[in-house]
Amino acid sequence: MSVLKLATQQRRCVRSLLRAADYIAGVQRRDGEIPWSRWGKTDVWDHVESAMGLTVGGYAERARRAYLWCKEKQLPDGSWCSTFWRGRPRKGWYKDSNASAYIATGLLHYHIACKDMAFVETMWSTVERATDFVITLQGRGGQVFWALKMDGSIDEKALLTGCCSIYLSLGCATKLAQLLGEDRPAWEDARQELGKAISTRQDLFDPSTRRYAMDWYYPVLCGAVRGEAARRRLEKGWDRFVINGTGVRCVSDRPWVTMAETSELVMTLAAAGLRDLAEEVFGWITNMRYKNGAYWTGFTLPDCRIFTKEKTTWTAASTLLAADMLYDITRASQLFSHSFWSEG
Repeated sequence: MSVLKLATQQRRCVRSLLRAADYIAGVQRRDGEIPWSRWGKTDVWDHVESAMGLTVGGYAERARRAYLWCKEKQLPDGSWCSTFWRGRPRKGWYKDSNASAYIATGLLHYHIACKDMAFVETMWSTVERATDFVITLQGRGGQVFWALKMDGSIDEKALLTGCCSIYLSLGCATKLAQLLGEDRPAWEDARQELGKAISTRQDLFDPSTRRYAMDWYYPVLCGAVRGEAARRRLEKGWDRFVINGTGVRCVSDRPWVTMAETSELVMTLAAAGLRDLAEEVFGWITNMRYKNGAYWTGFTLPDCRIFTKEKTTWTAASTLLAADMLYDITRASQLFSHSFWSEG
């Protein structure tokens, strides 16, 4: 195949993939909130993920609106309620450390893509308070506890996937501080301690989540595990979670393949420098979408029945972030790559 023909096919593929951003934009509410689906709940982590998808799709103004919604809904201590319904906290909410941290990742992603320092300055106090909140939940072993309950007590469960996402977010928060000439050594110290826990102290984390694919690949995706150790980890879990030619099982002992986990594995492979394999895996799911641009959340095996029927915005966002890593749609395409963080 000629280089020109290959490039033409790639452009068509990208144009088709970007319809996922159109779907997210269609679900977003006027105030900036991005729920899971048109009639679904909202949580801040998935809201930020969807905002990143909007950025990839060229919806910069809508992405800004999403981040400003976060600014408006932030609590005085820097956290957010775990779940919203049409802008109001849902009954039984708590303060999730991972969800609170992720605003830093979203804002750095937006800035790299759009080169908008004015907006970084607008959002800085939000990121600062959120990050300060998160590190108050760090344990002596470096792990970050899951949540602060409504009664003020700490849920001292540490979730590996959540801590990996926090590790990335602490790095993003530190880079944002550097952009503004701010010095936040406590953030970098917290990140280093968390990275050590992720890479060497599996005993600190809740063992019940090891069935989930995210616990397998997230230590590599976040950059806490790199190089040969990353490749060994991916090889070790491959047969347990991956159905070749199909996708990633969300849970190792359940017959459910999910698009978000498969897309995140694509990002993980690309982050670790396994680009050819990443493209191959992404090719398994690129056609598993609806006519309106939304992707299937997942499907069951062996009957290939779509499950759930909910058209989730965060699934669409994960496919957009994976596509960006592979096809360099935006300047932020390599935010998750290990080389980006190695370069400082």
